[in-house]
Amino acid sequence: MAKKQTKAKKNRKGLSGFFFKLILVAIIVVVGYTIYLDAQIKHTFSGNKWEVPAQIFARPLTLSERLEITPQEVLDELELLGYRKVTRPDSSGEYTYWNRKLIVMRRAFEFANGPEPLRKISVTWEGNRIASITDSSASRQINSIRLEPWLVTRLVSSSREDRMLVTLDSVPEMLPKTLTLVEDRDFYDHHGVAPLSILRALIANLKAGRTVQGGSTLTQQLVKNLYLTREKSLIRKAKEAMMAVIIDARYSKTEILQAYMNEVFLAQDGDMAIHGFGLASYYFFDRPATELNVPEIATLVAMIKGPSYYNPRRYPERVTERRNLILRLLFEANEITAKNYEQYLNAPLGLASGASLASGKHPAYMQRVRAELKDILADPSLRDSGVKVFTTLDIYAQRRAEKALTSTLSSLQKNRKAKLEGAMVVSDIKTGGVRAIVGSKDAGYSGFNRALDAKRQIGSLVKPAVYLTALEDPTEYNLATPLDDKPITLKSTDGELWSPRNYDKEFRDSVPLITGLVESLNVPTVNLGMKLGLDKVANTVKRLGVETRVKEVPAMTLGALSMTPMQTNQMYQTISNNGRYVPLHTVTAVMSAKNNLLWKHADFYSQRADEAATYLLNYGLFKVTREGTAKRLGTVFPNINMAGKTGTTDDYRDAWFSGFDRNNVSTVWVGNDDNQTINLTGASGALPVFINYQRLQSPKSLSRRFPDGLGIAHFNASTGEVTVPGCPYSLSVPAILDVLPPPAKDCAGKPVDSQSDEEDEKSWWERWF
Repeated sequence: MAKKQTKAKKNRKGLSGFFFKLILVAIIVVVGYTIYLDAQIKHTFSGNKWEVPAQIFARPLTLSERLEITPQEVLDELELLGYRKVTRPDSSGEYTYWNRKLIVMRRAFEFANGPEPLRKISVTWEGNRIASITDSSASRQINSIRLEPWLVTRLVSSSREDRMLVTLDSVPEMLPKTLTLVEDRDFYDHHGVAPLSILRALIANLKAGRTVQGGSTLTQQLVKNLYLTREKSLIRKAKEAMMAVIIDARYSKTEILQAYMNEVFLAQDGDMAIHGFGLASYYFFDRPATELNVPEIATLVAMIKGPSYYNPRRYPERVTERRNLILRLLFEANEITAKNYEQYLNAPLGLASGASLASGKHPAYMQRVRAELKDILADPSLRDSGVKVFTTLDIYAQRRAEKALTSTLSSLQKNRKAKLEGAMVVSDIKTGGVRAIVGSKDAGYSGFNRALDAKRQIGSLVKPAVYLTALEDPTEYNLATPLDDKPITLKSTDGELWSPRNYDKEFRDSVPLITGLVESLNVPTVNLGMKLGLDKVANTVKRLGVETRVKEVPAMTLGALSMTPMQTNQMYQTISNNGRYVPLHTVTAVMSAKNNLLWKHADFYSQRADEAATYLLNYGLFKVTREGTAKRLGTVFPNINMAGKTGTTDDYRDAWFSGFDRNNVSTVWVGNDDNQTINLTGASGALPVFINYQRLQSPKSLSRRFPDGLGIAHFNASTGEVTVPGCPYSLSVPAILDVLPPPAKDCAGKPVDSQSDEEDEKSWWERWF
């Protein structure tokens, strides 16, 4: 008996020792697993929790005193930005307009050069110019004000998740209140899990015989979305609870709630998942989350329970019913008054189309942005960290260019076998900022980008470089200098003979330099280029910003060199900017998600060509649009001065036009991808695209400062000799006066006594003394 008792004691002791060891092992495993989970959570939660697409912003519209801009152009910009027209604007994003006066609550915005606060601005007009700008917030007049830039699109990564990060201080106070009231009313009291909530949910579900209530806290929901799969098991639920407790212990309630607001799934846009309230606010209401009103907040919170079931675009009745339920909860919690409650119940959903956030917009332009971003942000992870990319895109110019190219080519395609394609680039003359890029007749096509990658011979677009080379030598050349227009035969580097001819197969013996340019005559241009030297002409092409290799052959003077529309536009940017070269670019600044400046475009320019000579060249290009190959432009816009040059290649394979008004220079190419003949010239193929583009907007008439030393001079149209004013058949054009000799003959051909003329011009008082 004693032996049995002793043996039982030993067994109990051994068993208790086993259980103790088992518990100890279990504790070690749990602690170890907890440490592992903590490390996993810390790595993700403290770093970049998400791949956040780069946000691409267009250029901000700057309003300034005396700026030539119509009220409608500004109202269009406000509509684009999602501003709301009201009777009395007193909240961010509201405006009113009447009797040529605009009052707008300009949103606060983090610009690249610093934040600007919410400001109440008044703008008045005189005609089509801004008369005054008043900052009503500070009760003072100001010279200029920027509207925030429009969010064009986001460069979404391969994860196919889209979100815009928000912080608690950037959203209305009612949003976190509503969120916690509906989803987790004990959020600020529990430690990641709420056993009582789980018990309540269990009882409710048992009574209903189905799942009608969840017991998960916001923290548990966050864990499930960030770290776990959708698998339903006790093990996964236990892991979820452990991670929720760890997160609650390590991070503040503010950090947890903010993470939830950015992670929660709210909608599906095609193959793109819409996460977080920041993006959902734009997607459903076309405005930043900071401007959400109470019914809109209730709508978004209502969707959390089932984004597909409560999709407001597909099931407005369902989401309205649940929204109203949430409004009742707010009323019962004394978060809104009875009056507001009644008002909100009757409020429409007020959904936006969602088109403003459609991805893949303007692919040709975004290809250039992506290329520049690769150079600016070498680390790919930075590009997926929610950076804000500020660009030079003018969305109106982009849309008009797309429409002009598509509609014009569709019209020209009729009765043509060769399939027409095209490209267009628009840039700001002074800054070099690219305003629009269209890479295909199908503007939404994201494949081969002809604006950036299609190298085609440019034809007569090179001729201004030949004439500029001459005009930079004012002692030898001016706009009236006679050029030979006689048959010429040249030998190329491979020994072949080449005899250029004019488009009309005629020879004029001799023409003034300006006529050769305006009428785009081939023979005078080749003669001039050969006399100047091909090396000098090639150097001018390079000085104008063309970085591609230029082969120095006689045919180069007529455009036997291949360039992309972007490269060609760079050349004409320098020409239109009075010889000042500014590199074309799309990106102006990059900021982090936390609004720290990561990169800023450095302003750069260099004077590549003589200003006076460039002015004379541009005078000739203006004449091209009035009397020359592009005179149709002057016919369509008789009261607006513009300048430009047509270009056509051999066998009518490529049609070009580069033209500019006061602010922007545009380059258009029309052709066929297989290099087939399209039977269109620059005037009949590319120029119509430019004209239709200008018809869609309000082009600004050319206005250029007359450089020092220039004036109007008078020449014999045949000989190029300086004559006295008023002679019949004389040619009066701008010229550099300092290098011109005085007139040698009068209108009758008699010698001019310059001294006596000078005496005649003096008064008796001047002659006496």
